[in-house]
Amino acid sequence: QVQLVESGGGLVQAGGSLRLSCAASGRTFSSYAMGWFRAAPGKDRELVAAINWSGAGTYYSGSVKGRFAVSRDNAKNTMYLQMNSLKPEDTAAYYCAAADSQWDAIEVTTTKYDYWGQGTQVTVSS
Repeated sequence: QVQLVESGGGLVQAGGSLRLSCAASGRTFSSYAMGWFRAAPGKDRELVAAINWSGAGTYYSGSVKGRFAVSRDNAKNTMYLQMNSLKPEDTAAYYCAAADSQWDAIEVTTTKYDYWGQGTQVTVSS
């Protein structure tokens, strides 16, 4: 198993930036595909970014592509989400998640994610 803890959320003005971190402990971090999800009130949980084991492959949802960047440092057991040009519609609780992966693949299927953090709130004011 792996335990995940997010940090870095907060209140920011529209156009600003935040960097979220996801610290992992437990089983070997580098064996998991990782993802960032967000959940806003009244909306379905959304996968916003995903990254494979090696960090060489990434995925972004259309709503954040070009503004967010996901990365990981396997030596530090940490994944990051750099969020730039933030918009009020980015306001949500952000969660990191881990998926067992036999291959160095990007995981975009929500149900394949087995381990979740507790979330960190991001609020973007207009």
